[in-house]
Amino acid sequence: MAYHLYDMIIRGENMATISLKLNKEQLKLLKELYQDDVSDAQHSLYISDVYHPYDCMITVYNSGKVVFQGKEADYHASPFMIVPSFFEHAGSDEVGTGDYYGPICVCACIVEKKHQTLLEQLEIRDSKALKDEKIILIAPSLIKHLPHSLLILNNTKYNQIQNDNNMNKIKAKMHNKAYLNLTLKYQLPKNIIIDQFTPKTNYYRYLEGEEQIIKGITFETKAEDKYLAVGCASIIARYAFLRSMDKMDQHYAWSFPKGASDRVDENAREFIKKYGKDELRKVAKLNFKNTTRVFEND
Repeated sequence: MAYHLYDMIIRGENMATISLKLNKEQLKLLKELYQDDVSDAQHSLYISDVYHPYDCMITVYNSGKVVFQGKEADYHASPFMIVPSFFEHAGSDEVGTGDYYGPICVCACIVEKKHQTLLEQLEIRDSKALKDEKIILIAPSLIKHLPHSLLILNNTKYNQIQNDNNMNKIKAKMHNKAYLNLTLKYQLPKNIIIDQFTPKTNYYRYLEGEEQIIKGITFETKAEDKYLAVGCASIIARYAFLRSMDKMDQHYAWSFPKGASDRVDENAREFIKKYGKDELRKVAKLNFKNTTRVFEND
């Protein structure tokens, strides 16, 4: 699996143009990711495909060159700009913090040189760049072979602690605990990376008063696109979140939507009609604005 650094980035005030040269595996992944965003625009002889998600135009040339244009060009191009390095390192990421329903899942894992073949075969990407079906397929292999620690904060516990802990403080404590759990069985590598959700100074301020604090961490934005351990942690955390949501669906014979949209609000109103207000605290993060909207006409 070969990756290529970007050939060109042009940035304007409100948009960017990113040009990449992709290999066959990457082009296949691109087609899978954007199969629902195929554009009806006419193609020239030199263009094989055009995809148009709402915030970006993606043009695929017969040569393998791909051009991403738009406000979110960086986001859409980032999974294909990875230059993986198989040095030993640990990484962590979280899932579920933007979803009204379901738990917060944090995973920390270690990647070593011996994992190279496995990760190449699985074509690891950040979980946000993978469809849930792909995550469900590959996550068990990561769980089986990679040293990792997974924490799941359920909604009942979240609602008990959120008054005294904002979301970033909760995430900081969970990341720290995940690394501490890893140290019980493994020696942490010299390089430890967190996908930055708050500045370093704030992260350690949130941990003041904790008995043990893991130090020497590197904080980087979009780290899941740069470091395999963070990407793997992201996939394992997403897998745990999906499994938790499935269990909730089965327990309540209900379909809980992801995210925090108006559709989620309507779903919550119907859920309350069937199961009552008290049951909502077991499945939702009550400090989200969704709760206010759900009860505003109550």
